[in-house]
Amino acid sequence: MRTIDTDVLVIGGGATGVGVLRDLALRGIRAALVEKGDLTHGTTGRYHGLLHSGGRYVVKDKQSASECAVENEILRRIMPHCLEDTGGFFVVTPADDEAYVPLFLKGCQETGVSVHEIAVREALRREPLLNPRISRAFEVRDGSADSFLATHSNAEDAVRHGAQVLTYHVVTGLERTGDRVTGAVCEDMRSGETVHIHTSYIVNAAGAWAGKIAELAGVKVTVVPGKGTMVAMNHRVLNTVVNRCKPPADGDIIVPIHTVAVIGTTDVHVPDPDVFGIEAWEVERMLSEGEQLVPGISKARVLRAWAGVRPLYKDQDVADDRDIPRTYKLLDHEARDGVKGMISMVGGKWTTYRMMAQEATDAVAAKLGIQAECRTHLEPLPIPAGAERKAGLYWLGKPLAAIEADSSYGHLICECELVTRERVVDAITSGKAANIDDIRRDTRLGMGPCQGGFCTYRAAALWHELKPATPPANDPPHGHAGNSVALLRHFLQERWKGLTVIAWGDQLRQARLDEIIYLDTLGLDLLPAPAPAEQNGAEMVTAHPAIATEYHAA
Repeated sequence: MRTIDTDVLVIGGGATGVGVLRDLALRGIRAALVEKGDLTHGTTGRYHGLLHSGGRYVVKDKQSASECAVENEILRRIMPHCLEDTGGFFVVTPADDEAYVPLFLKGCQETGVSVHEIAVREALRREPLLNPRISRAFEVRDGSADSFLATHSNAEDAVRHGAQVLTYHVVTGLERTGDRVTGAVCEDMRSGETVHIHTSYIVNAAGAWAGKIAELAGVKVTVVPGKGTMVAMNHRVLNTVVNRCKPPADGDIIVPIHTVAVIGTTDVHVPDPDVFGIEAWEVERMLSEGEQLVPGISKARVLRAWAGVRPLYKDQDVADDRDIPRTYKLLDHEARDGVKGMISMVGGKWTTYRMMAQEATDAVAAKLGIQAECRTHLEPLPIPAGAERKAGLYWLGKPLAAIEADSSYGHLICECELVTRERVVDAITSGKAANIDDIRRDTRLGMGPCQGGFCTYRAAALWHELKPATPPANDPPHGHAGNSVALLRHFLQERWKGLTVIAWGDQLRQARLDEIIYLDTLGLDLLPAPAPAEQNGAEMVTAHPAIATEYHAA
């Protein structure tokens, strides 16, 4: 059993939690963060990657629109390496009602969302595949964001300023003394060890799981898990974020991010944020609605589908989940429930994570009697080791330019996403990655058209080279694959979840090729899985029931 003492414990390793951790650390407050998976394992790593201009909310959710407009500009200053300035269009398609346009423009004016109309001809010049039948086009300050890189940048800066980050640690209980929460009991999911964390204050930033954490303290927080399914096309059909100029609905936006374009998203209530699936009708609707923006997109090659769960906070009855405001809310459980020592930050969006973190940290600092100003809106985030280190906004072609600059063609592990050996080695040896899926979140390995069909084996071999398993006593010294086989199987299974619902055309052919390599050429299904005792004290984390158990419909 381990014991940790800290001033503040943050629960949740998504954008908000890590943002709070950084803010606390920059103010000189001792802080630790626990996350039951890898950083960004939950909602943060599963959204479509939109840096909001605020335009999507200017009619029905003005507060969210204003917050997004403000934070959009701040994020462009402090994390340019995580953002691409794609720009954004709101377009009126033949299926949309032009009566929405004056409401949209009035909302932009009232909320400070920058917008101006451009000629349809100009919009089509910039995006030739856009529906030629659009009647109007409006330009906004949308962009795309690498939420994985941004979270790791925040975490790195927090650790640099003295904070602790404990991934794969699930909270199993909160300790109370009278009416005050005084600590948490966690389980190290890889070793099974119990960890007691004594703290003066807890920030519940668990997103869609915030209600479950609050229950451990005996308070009720109603978070509505709203599942959103997205579909990634195998290349960028657009280079600009394009929204339909209408009230938010399914499949009304396409976001170009890195090498792909993402159509999003559904909004379906699910009873549990850990148990959800991707249904065939959701994929069909994404592609069908995408046709309104890019005719013919439904016939293009689909790379994969995935879903994330929005942490929608519900403090009033609404007819539909889309009617729940996307803004955030800080819950002071001392004032609200008579329970001291804990606050919950619920709702919100990735674009407003920093603002949410600032408000939460302001509240905690006040509770602790600490007077220190927030600096997260002023100080740029560091670029993590191994990431593309050139300053400035991200642009398509930047990874290729870096590889050309240092002539590292021969060191590619993942050709689809141009991931070099140096970056994979850094992800493994830095001690942060527990499996190949963690390396994916660090580097984008396996996220391209082959979905890990080739690079997985190279990454597994590197893992075996750098972190060899301890072979059983009766095994020959060089014949034991150890953890690497288990890690390889785990990663390919995770990739397969997103392929089953889009298995047709070229992507089905790719999946069949991957299957032949796996089963027939290498016969990896015949290799024995390592026993837990052979895994260097770190079990396969996916065996733990606390990790998301999403199913995928056939």
